[in-house]
Amino acid sequence: MPDRSIKCLDCGGEFLFTEREQEWYREKGLTHEPRRCKACRGSRKSGGGGGPSRGGGHAGGGPSHPDASHPDHGSESPGHDEHGGAPPGDRPRRPPRSREMFKVGCATCGKETEVPFKPDPSRPVYCRDCYVARGKKR
Repeated sequence: MPDRSIKCLDCGGEFLFTEREQEWYREKGLTHEPRRCKACRGSRKSGGGGGPSRGGGHAGGGPSHPDASHPDHGSESPGHDEHGGAPPGDRPRRPPRSREMFKVGCATCGKETEVPFKPDPSRPVYCRDCYVARGKKR
């Protein structure tokens, strides 16, 4: 299987998905190819941006590319997890995402409430109390 050129999801630039990387993905059971170039992956990992999607192109989280844990990309040092990062307790926490809230009147009681999605005028929206009373608990 030859090297493949892939267009980066974030910057739109082309990057190579080498034959060796493809083999590594297969060995690890990863079914999705990388979607971002090395620079954009690094920027996302350091909290420097990226799109609304989270994770790295395959279920279960973890690195989206072999750079973090592939044996040819640096050795694992003591006190680090298998992905080459710091242990979970030592990682800096990301600030919580701010979510746009929309004000809407409850379809049952009329009380004003806020919801984290843009309401569709053709569908009812309920306040927390009415939502729970309707039996639709999370």
